[in-house]
Amino acid sequence: MTTTDAAGAATTTEAPSGPDQTAEPGQAHKTHGYHKQKDEHLKRLRRIEGQIRGLQRMVEEDVYCIDILTQVSAGTKALQSFALQLLEEHLRHCVADAAVKGGDEIDAKVEEATKAIARMLRT
Repeated sequence: MTTTDAAGAATTTEAPSGPDQTAEPGQAHKTHGYHKQKDEHLKRLRRIEGQIRGLQRMVEEDVYCIDILTQVSAGTKALQSFALQLLEEHLRHCVADAAVKGGDEIDAKVEEATKAIARMLRT
């Protein structure tokens, strides 16, 4: 595939040729665990985006700080809930698939999930 970058130069990239290909270097493209709920996830993220825009409006309108903090808490909880749902889908799909394959892949997926959980707990 040939595309033109912002400077007008033509670049050639290989298009993914099948389900095991991706534009990301070093990773095979697979159907992700969230694929079946993708539309629901996007709808949920748009709602969260609306909450964040609402926070911006509240600040612009000089709303009482405690009221803004209440909405920050609601937005934070919404993102945490989304992350937990995504993690569950990752465990059910990606980690379970790696467990079936066995070997080093399961160890890598468990380590990856553990690190993601640790990042979520730090927030």
